[in-house]
Amino acid sequence: MASKISSTSSGPVAKSLLGVRFLTVSAIAGALLAGMALPFVGGFGLGAKAAADSFDSLPDDFKAPPLSQASSIYDSAGNLIATSYDRDRTVVPGDQIAPVMRKALVDIEDNRFFQHGAIDPKGIIRALGKNSAAGGTAQGASTLTQQYVKNVFVDEAGNDTAAVLEAQRQTMGRKIQEMRYAIDVEQTLTKDQILTNYLNITFFGEQAYGIEAASERYFSVHAKDLSLPQAAMLAGMVQSPTSFDPIVHMAAATDKRNTVLKKMAQYGSITQAEADQAIATPVTLQVSRPQQGCITAKQGEGFFCDYVKYAVLQDPVFGANAADRKALWNRGGLKITTTLDPKAQDALDKGLADNADASDKPAAVMSMVQPGTGKILAMGQSRPYGLGTNQTQINLNAPKSMGGGLGFPTGSTFKPIVAAAALEGGFTPSQTYTTNSTINWPKMTDCNGGVHKSVPSVRNDSSASPVTYSMPDALAQSINTYFASLEGDVGLCATAQMANKLGIQTQADGTPLQVVQSMTLGINDLTPLTMAGVYATFASHGTYCAPRAITSMTGPDGKNLPVPAQSCSKVLTDTTADTITAMLKGVVQDGGTASNVSLGGRPIAGKTGTTDKGTQVWFVGYTPDVAGATVVSDTADQKPLQGQMFGGSRIDQAFGAQVAGPVWQAAMKGEVTGTPVTDFPDVSLPAPPAQPAPSGSPSAPPTP
Repeated sequence: MASKISSTSSGPVAKSLLGVRFLTVSAIAGALLAGMALPFVGGFGLGAKAAADSFDSLPDDFKAPPLSQASSIYDSAGNLIATSYDRDRTVVPGDQIAPVMRKALVDIEDNRFFQHGAIDPKGIIRALGKNSAAGGTAQGASTLTQQYVKNVFVDEAGNDTAAVLEAQRQTMGRKIQEMRYAIDVEQTLTKDQILTNYLNITFFGEQAYGIEAASERYFSVHAKDLSLPQAAMLAGMVQSPTSFDPIVHMAAATDKRNTVLKKMAQYGSITQAEADQAIATPVTLQVSRPQQGCITAKQGEGFFCDYVKYAVLQDPVFGANAADRKALWNRGGLKITTTLDPKAQDALDKGLADNADASDKPAAVMSMVQPGTGKILAMGQSRPYGLGTNQTQINLNAPKSMGGGLGFPTGSTFKPIVAAAALEGGFTPSQTYTTNSTINWPKMTDCNGGVHKSVPSVRNDSSASPVTYSMPDALAQSINTYFASLEGDVGLCATAQMANKLGIQTQADGTPLQVVQSMTLGINDLTPLTMAGVYATFASHGTYCAPRAITSMTGPDGKNLPVPAQSCSKVLTDTTADTITAMLKGVVQDGGTASNVSLGGRPIAGKTGTTDKGTQVWFVGYTPDVAGATVVSDTADQKPLQGQMFGGSRIDQAFGAQVAGPVWQAAMKGEVTGTPVTDFPDVSLPAPPAQPAPSGSPSAPPTP
């Protein structure tokens, strides 16, 4: 379909002559009376003059937007994830539409279509006479070209109900507009092109737009394979898709089909014998219900599919403003190739299913990201994508702006960010603090100069006796008091700036980060996707890459469209990143809070996190090749996890290693199986510091 229909070089002259001399006195006045049965106010002459003035004041060019049609989303291996569309339409060329369909539509809608111009004077006079005799609107006078113009405005209105109603209003102004632009269309396109465009744009009911979608919806055949009875039925639906819907109103649809067949015989498109045979043929429907959208995606891929849609609607590369991006998505016809790794997605889905049930109140949520590229390899939730019981369409892996939720406090998984700020600020892993189980928060100053006074209190589950920790020990055992002291010396502003460098700009709901003393304990609400991106930075030796989902896209014409470029920047030195990794390896080794988490001897690093009262638990970990973040939370009631059922067992201890760790482990095992084993850089860490003389009380277990 042409994107722009405008006058030829001789067009303005032709339009002036035809518009003023003929349409003003005949077509406009006659059509308004015949098609709308509107009374003339102040006499025919006044109505004709007003019509002529309106006609001449319209813009010269009629712009027809590309027709909306289905878009397809594929994973990185080329497998279809889902088909999504604003309107179920597949545009087909004229030679892919059965000739009998073309004839049927013309004979029932505008049998003189190939003989008259944009306006049909004979049709207007005929309608004028019939409507006058009937005392109302018995017959319209719009040509098929005029109907096509109206359909363009309706299609352009999209899902805006008010705009659709405005495009359909039968007013003098609308009729004049249709006539004017019908002239433009016929000066630019051939009759065959107009007919093809009409068949591609018109609505056939049951969410089917265009003849290809309608053929598949009602008969499960392509438009080129329609039989005579099938074509006649579809042609009969154009006037009123609801009234003549054969699924709902079979008798009325059949009667209308037979009327079309009689008209085709009357006008010589088929023989009377062919018409009689078709009329005697029972209507046989083979309905294919619409299957589209992320809800039809393969199990587990629905959330990623939804993320892709939001990426198109949000990223400026797809349009300078929200309206342009929405128009691109609604217009459709896109083929979108994504970063989703089917192996990783299958592994993640299995890890979730093996450890959690959809009916559990706590939900498990996980994202996987590729270090060094930012490619989102997989994302999923234990509560499936959908509208049914124990389902949801809120993508808890993503922030609110991307169709997600409000995020989760990250607990101690934030501590490596404080450690990174310390190392970048000149501190070393041998930095020690001798601390009791409870200390006051140190005085700190934020980036705006705000002073946060020393206040009570931060606690750690250790003995009252002073214990000395270095940075590796403090990370391995997740010592809250150590990181409160470290944050105080590094600076609250430096900590916030490090979070920004690692991709944490706001909380998941879009509100500013809470830059306060307890920031080190993970009070900000973030998403698994964000945290996977942070830890992927450690795995890639300090290069942060913004998570991305789309690698290529083509438009309806098959041409490549711009997509977001890989956005990576060096935010940590190799030494800092690799030292963080070396320290996080201690978390999964003996003495660490996640010593139960492993990948069968494959090198891993990670961090546990448990929020206040055990309401959320995390495990964020990585190999040199993939980073994954898992959180488990009671998303419905926000109650502590301890005592709740999860995956068929009751949660006895709501710690990251015991609840989120097994989900992460199962998913990551499936992803790395069969891949080469690579190792992290070898970094020497200081030996544990000597402890002060004991006070007679043994140390308590570390805080996960």
